[in-house]
Amino acid sequence: MPATENEPGVNEWGRHETDEERADRKWGDLIQEVRVAQTGVQILFGFLLTVVFQQKYASLEDTDKTIYIVTVVLGAAATGALIGPVSLHRLVSGQRVKAEAVEWASRMTFVGLLLLLATMTSSLLLILRVATHNEAVPWIVTGVVAWYALCWFVVPMWTRRRHAPK
Repeated sequence: MPATENEPGVNEWGRHETDEERADRKWGDLIQEVRVAQTGVQILFGFLLTVVFQQKYASLEDTDKTIYIVTVVLGAAATGALIGPVSLHRLVSGQRVKAEAVEWASRMTFVGLLLLLATMTSSLLLILRVATHNEAVPWIVTGVVAWYALCWFVVPMWTRRRHAPK
């Protein structure tokens, strides 16, 4: 039988946990999510930093160099946003603001995911432009971005809307 708000010791979220326990649980969940995203963005960013030192970089068209610079800046911003929750936690640890820290860390993580999406999009655009010189590249990139949006945002929001308690 599922827990309800009216049961003794059950909070409004249907769990037997205090506000502090809830903040601890949400923090643990968030950090696990951030670890996955951080790994991806750090590998991508590290790769991007090496591109400028390759011989072929000098022969890139100005448009491709601009895309590269934008991609590196997006990667740096994504890295900052996805590492931000760790710094936030470290600086406010012991200050009795975990619930607030979880909210801010969650916001930073969401912004980091958006920036990661933009970084991956521009990386894909650059790689496909340089590798293929094909007119279909914008369409391919649009299709991949639609796939990312479906996986990262549409399905989660649909699941939330369809299955969240009313």
